[in-house]
Amino acid sequence: MILVSCDEIPGRRIIKTLGMVRGNTVRSRHAGRNLMATFRGVVGGEITEYTKLIAESREQALDRMIMEAEKLGANAIVGVRFGTSEIKELAAEILAYGTAVVIE
Repeated sequence: MILVSCDEIPGRRIIKTLGMVRGNTVRSRHAGRNLMATFRGVVGGEITEYTKLIAESREQALDRMIMEAEKLGANAIVGVRFGTSEIKELAAEILAYGTAVVIE
């Protein structure tokens, strides 16, 4: 599966557009991680606990989007984007979306 953020894949021709696909995940912060993150916020520096959580969430959202595209028969997704939203104080949604296509 080829994923690109642009609307075309250089050197490839889109022969069929299958429609929008998406994948999402909602994650909440773990109390232990939250405590460490609070401490790091006071002393400064990267909050690695949150960096890891967001990276894992992005990958899960991408995997779910790819599964949806494969069900449609796609071999590529163009225009890939991410969105985030806060659900409540301790939970956030990561959304990956794009257009499923068939390329030569």
